[in-house]
Amino acid sequence: MTYKTSGTCSQAINFDVEDGIVKNVKFIGGCNGNTQGVGALVEGMKVEEVIARLKGIKCGMRPTSCPDQLARALESING
Repeated sequence: MTYKTSGTCSQAINFDVEDGIVKNVKFIGGCNGNTQGVGALVEGMKVEEVIARLKGIKCGMRPTSCPDQLARALESING
């Protein structure tokens, strides 16, 4: 699945969810090391756990961040 981000340096997030588990997270754009780190850390986690951990994280003065955008992407498919 591809989620178009808003309010961040990244433009989109590609990811898969299989049986409620997050897999293959790849950010398009953004801070390469940080976004790779987020993707590696959430690999294999339950969708609900990723949302609980990442939702609401801000980047500087921005009201969102790449991790928050991932949480929003997962919420959008999780209902």
